[in-house]
Amino acid sequence: MTERLSDETRDTLLEPLFQTGWAMTEGRDAIHKSFQFANFVEAFGWMTRVAIWAEKWDHHPEWFNVYKTVDVTLTTHDVGGLSTLDAKLARKMDSLAD
Repeated sequence: MTERLSDETRDTLLEPLFQTGWAMTEGRDAIHKSFQFANFVEAFGWMTRVAIWAEKWDHHPEWFNVYKTVDVTLTTHDVGGLSTLDAKLARKMDSLAD
């Protein structure tokens, strides 16, 4: 079962993500990042690749797409905040965007 990140685990898992552009979401225990692509097709293709992993891991992002920009927020609703699944999906999103 997934659990909310402890203070100790939080620093270890989130600090590397902050170095890649992720940030805490104000007023929520969540992280967010804006991804920019060359055009709509590249943005949508990236979303499709992410969706395959999200479905496989049964962990789905909150996201919003306009043209070549995809704004993402990650949190685990079942635990009321951030979990290891959020860090895992954020790392996968970053790797798929490279």
